[in-house]
Amino acid sequence: MADRNAAVRKYLTEMIGTFVFMFAVIGIVLGGSECVAATALGIGAVLMVMVYASGHISGGHLNPAVSIAAYLRGALPLGDLGPYIVAQLVGALAAFGVGFGLWHDKYSTGTLDLSGAVWPAFLAELVFTFALCYVVLHTATSKDSAGNSFYGLAIGFIVTVGVVAVGAISGAAFNPAITFGLMLSGVFAWKFLWVYLLAQVLGAVVAAYAYKATSLDDHTAPRHEHTAARRG
Repeated sequence: MADRNAAVRKYLTEMIGTFVFMFAVIGIVLGGSECVAATALGIGAVLMVMVYASGHISGGHLNPAVSIAAYLRGALPLGDLGPYIVAQLVGALAAFGVGFGLWHDKYSTGTLDLSGAVWPAFLAELVFTFALCYVVLHTATSKDSAGNSFYGLAIGFIVTVGVVAVGAISGAAFNPAITFGLMLSGVFAWKFLWVYLLAQVLGAVVAAYAYKATSLDDHTAPRHEHTAARRG
């Protein structure tokens, strides 16, 4: 029963964290700010605080790509992978639903059209999803960095950099759950879903094996052991 309760807490934490992250992203994107720096800092900041808020419970993935990378790295049990992804997608769906009450008049407008720029967008999403997952694995799952207090900053800032660098090319999602929410709200076009998902999953896979190739610590300890060590 204790294990079951712990599992439910992890899934609920992932759902809540992704909900807040997605809700903020929708508001920031639909707010229409012309300042790229403000948009990037806002998105990076909300991710950072939600990673800090949820990291000690679930690992603070808030991203199916990160969960895939963590599983391949050996930091997330296979039995948790599916529930994590479902919880993250439910969180994004809930954010879209709640956001409808605030921004419904802006939904389904200004769709980002990747026509003629599919491969640049694919490459942009691939590179920065890889970078995000690589940073997460090294700062939040490695025993060599266990107990550090900078992991949330590192994760938030790599997304901030990504938004500035490639936001105008792909929309800078780097996250299947965020992609899902932005497609529901009309920011992304559904016909380009494959571009985002393929690039993001591939980036996660490459990051996991790059971590294994560059890390000296073992890669079999589940994520909760590291977060427990951090709490201690």
